[in-house]
Amino acid sequence: MVHDKWVRSTIDFFRNQGAAIAAAVAFYTCLPVPVSWTLEFRGIARLAPAIGLLIGGMLGLADVGLQLLGMPALTRSALVVVSGIAVTGGLHLDGAMDAADGLAVPDPVRRLEVMRDSVTGAFGAMAAIAIVLLKTAALSDLNNYRWLALMGVAGWGRWAQLVAIARYPYLRAEGKGAFHKESIYSPFDFIPGVLLLLSLSLVQVVLEGDRWLLAVGMALGGSAIGIFAGAWFNHRLGGHTGDTYGAVVEWTEALLLCLLAALEG
Repeated sequence: MVHDKWVRSTIDFFRNQGAAIAAAVAFYTCLPVPVSWTLEFRGIARLAPAIGLLIGGMLGLADVGLQLLGMPALTRSALVVVSGIAVTGGLHLDGAMDAADGLAVPDPVRRLEVMRDSVTGAFGAMAAIAIVLLKTAALSDLNNYRWLALMGVAGWGRWAQLVAIARYPYLRAEGKGAFHKESIYSPFDFIPGVLLLLSLSLVQVVLEGDRWLLAVGMALGGSAIGIFAGAWFNHRLGGHTGDTYGAVVEWTEALLLCLLAALEG
């Protein structure tokens, strides 16, 4: 009887984990998920760093494939950046644009109202252009192990989002990111993502020992930039929204890519 109970609890655990993983894929990407699958969206932010590694791995494979076809680095970089937007359905970039429009408003009371407006303003457009240009330019300046860089920035960007979700209050009673706050997050929720992302830095050192500075820079830079991005938006708004969650991802990715380009150069 005890054995049967243990088996049932084990099956339920893996079923719940599968539902959470499927929900994370469905929410964070445009990858197809069978409609028959059970989706459990509560707590999926814990899986965001792993989804980031998945997205970065896909982009890395695309980059390697385009390189084998002989495509120049700059064109290849632009296609990879655009592919990243397509894979996520522009989820995070849209948030970065809305956040930029909101923060451009001098009146703090109106900022959330402007961010809720679906019409993109001038500051939102400028933010999108800046993010895409920074990513494309920085990625084109990387010569070796670009696939590792793509996985690293995508993973750290979403780890930064997890920190913002767990650390700061949500400013709206309803919104596309409100369900994240239905779960309680503890410091232990950051550990799996950190270990996964630190393993990428370890892989860099194993593949080429003299890349230790780049490996350390990815780990320390990714965590520092991500934490700072979340803290900055909280300072400006007094909390976070679904839009600023997306902005944290995008700006962490862009700035970390710039840091990696500087370290490799």
